[in-house]
Amino acid sequence: MSSKPRCTLIVDQLPESRANMASLLAKVQPSLPVCEAGTLAQVEDMMRSFDVELALIDFTLPDGSGLDALRMLHSAQPDSRAVMITLFDDDAHVFPALQAGAFGYVLKDRPEIEIVAQLRRIRDGEPPLSSSVALRMLKHFAAVIEHEPAQPLPPVAPAASVGVLPVAPMRPGMVEEPEVALTDRETEVLQRVGKGYTLPEIAQQLGLSRHTVADYVKQIYRKLDISSRAEAALEAARRGLVR
Repeated sequence: MSSKPRCTLIVDQLPESRANMASLLAKVQPSLPVCEAGTLAQVEDMMRSFDVELALIDFTLPDGSGLDALRMLHSAQPDSRAVMITLFDDDAHVFPALQAGAFGYVLKDRPEIEIVAQLRRIRDGEPPLSSSVALRMLKHFAAVIEHEPAQPLPPVAPAASVGVLPVAPMRPGMVEEPEVALTDRETEVLQRVGKGYTLPEIAQQLGLSRHTVADYVKQIYRKLDISSRAEAALEAARRGLVR
């Protein structure tokens, strides 16, 4: 086990932005020291001196990109979690960050109360996604599914007799799995997760406590064998719960 001290690393070229994020982090996990880096070179220095438990990374750096910082961190400390926290809310930034292994994507121009709620999700092990980012992902994958060409059916042997429908043979080892059933309430919760609502918002909409909604989310994740809001959003789209 490393003997280096742990910290939360804020990567942002603007000192005032780093100071603002540090103040928000103090509300969420005050016991974990905060380290700051304004350049890629400083990120390297911090990784040599600290075990980075969490990194909050902006894209714009004077000597490179936040994606470079993300990749450096994953290469040097693969157990670290990195969340992009930025003003950029477009496909050209969102998807490359997630593909590079970002644990979440938070927009820094959102209200402070919302950003704090997203940071608490990180503390609880839940990937944070700003609602507009979740909706962008949902629309992207829904479009991919809609334009995906249909796969041709494999050829089948003629039916043995009139009135018997031919059935396409299953590939060796292929098992037909039934659709995982959700209760009506779990379906309502999944639908709202897919639309990007936060747990408190879902609780208010359904007249439930946040704790109860969190329990429903855990049950949904367990039943569907998923572990993130992004996967839940995709499953909601696949089930036709979000239009």
